[in-house]
Amino acid sequence: MATVTYSKATRIYPGTERPAVDHLDLEIGDGEFLVLVGPSGCGKSTSLRMLAGLEDVDDGSIHIDTRDVTHLPPKARDIAMVFQNYALYPHMTVYENMAFALKLRKTSKSEIDRRVKEAAALLQLEDYLSRKPKALSGGQRQRVAMGRAIVREPQVFLMDEPLSNLDAKLRVQTRTQIATLQAKLGVTTVYVTHDQVEAMTMGHRVAVMLDGVLQQVDTPRELYDTPANVFVAGFMGSPAMNIKTVPLTDNGAMFADLAIPLTREQVAAAKAEGGTGKVTVGFRPEDCDLVSESEGGLAVVVELVEDLGSDANVYGHAAIDGSSERFVVRTDRRHMPNMGDTVYVKPRTGRNHAFHAVTGNRI
Repeated sequence: MATVTYSKATRIYPGTERPAVDHLDLEIGDGEFLVLVGPSGCGKSTSLRMLAGLEDVDDGSIHIDTRDVTHLPPKARDIAMVFQNYALYPHMTVYENMAFALKLRKTSKSEIDRRVKEAAALLQLEDYLSRKPKALSGGQRQRVAMGRAIVREPQVFLMDEPLSNLDAKLRVQTRTQIATLQAKLGVTTVYVTHDQVEAMTMGHRVAVMLDGVLQQVDTPRELYDTPANVFVAGFMGSPAMNIKTVPLTDNGAMFADLAIPLTREQVAAAKAEGGTGKVTVGFRPEDCDLVSESEGGLAVVVELVEDLGSDANVYGHAAIDGSSERFVVRTDRRHMPNMGDTVYVKPRTGRNHAFHAVTGNRI
């Protein structure tokens, strides 16, 4: 096991001006499961590949424990990587695929046999050791790729969207298996995904990236409850947070006729740093209620209702400052409105989030 440290690590692809990864500072603890998440092109896979030695580091450094691995070849880093497409050898059996790296190291046959069978038992692959990859399902191939990484007993596991080729039900099942397995093995793991639900349910901590820049790294709960900026607020959570930039008053924010109270400190922060008399306010779909017209909620015309069984998501639009703005509210399915209805939405007191209208940072 080991710690991993990115110190202002930067990657600039030839022919491009903007770094794919820009001065990444990130510390990953011994035995930690850290998830890198963000939209396509945000730099998360490049960051992982820099740690693996598959991408150059143009500036800064990367350490595993106290050892500087910035310019070491992949085989000298004591890491094991699980790829998106599993990268199994089609002509080899499951046993041979899992044993291959150990054979290259000239590990003894008895040691190879012990490690492969132990990993197969962990992953419930004992009955498949003599099969070839083409005879396996997607989930089984994914477990073989995991087994091949486990038998190497590396200091760090690297996983690059390993579940993206699985169907929805199998993804849920397999991410639970991976999280349980990582906890049992205690190996430092860096996991890349674009799926924020995957990130929230698997990681001890989650690092959110955008355009090569680390936006926030924290526990899933902290990211959800106290996002550092507008991007993190909108990215983490499904359905996404309702976020609007609206006029600022001395008492708070004005959503059409609905006043959202803000503290004096928030109002002062919104006016600072070039504030323009506006403030960006967000509230999550589950942090608001459908109320009667007389209770003074925001009028929303319903466009779509998703009945989820336990509850429902209500999507609609509201007229704010002369424009039509989208909103989503989670409600009790026993009180679901119909398409075309006008409902009145009221955020719960103290559950709104406020951000600077210009910088986007939390205030």
